[in-house]
Amino acid sequence: MSLKQKITDDMKAAMRTGDTKQRDTIRLLQAAIKQKEVDERIEVDDLAIVAIIEKMLKQRKDSIAHYEAAKRHDLAAAEQDEMNILSIYMPKALSNDEVELLITEAINETGAKNVQDMGKVMTILKPRLSGRTDMAKVSAIVKARITG
Repeated sequence: MSLKQKITDDMKAAMRTGDTKQRDTIRLLQAAIKQKEVDERIEVDDLAIVAIIEKMLKQRKDSIAHYEAAKRHDLAAAEQDEMNILSIYMPKALSNDEVELLITEAINETGAKNVQDMGKVMTILKPRLSGRTDMAKVSAIVKARITG
């Protein structure tokens, strides 16, 4: 079953059970997916949906930080609830050892020797790791490995 179909099925289930938080969050996700399809005139695949969800999770994380700073714990809790629902659709996270192994493979594949080769390594890693780990950390590890 595709991720898009799972989201649609979960939307129907949320409507049947009356779970308004889940229903509303899934509607936001479906709207973002539809917007991407309309803007780019494409049919999104699972990888594109994961990228959309990553973006939405990052937005909510930033919002939580701002709400906490403003002492608006009620709004921060609502954003956290949305993050929990969106996280359901993300692929299983990789362990640090698995990430390290994939980084090593990518560096060996590209033959990266210096920082100028970092883009090649990241190009290989992005589709393999997207949605499964923090890409900023991956970038830092790759940079450290290449320069060190």
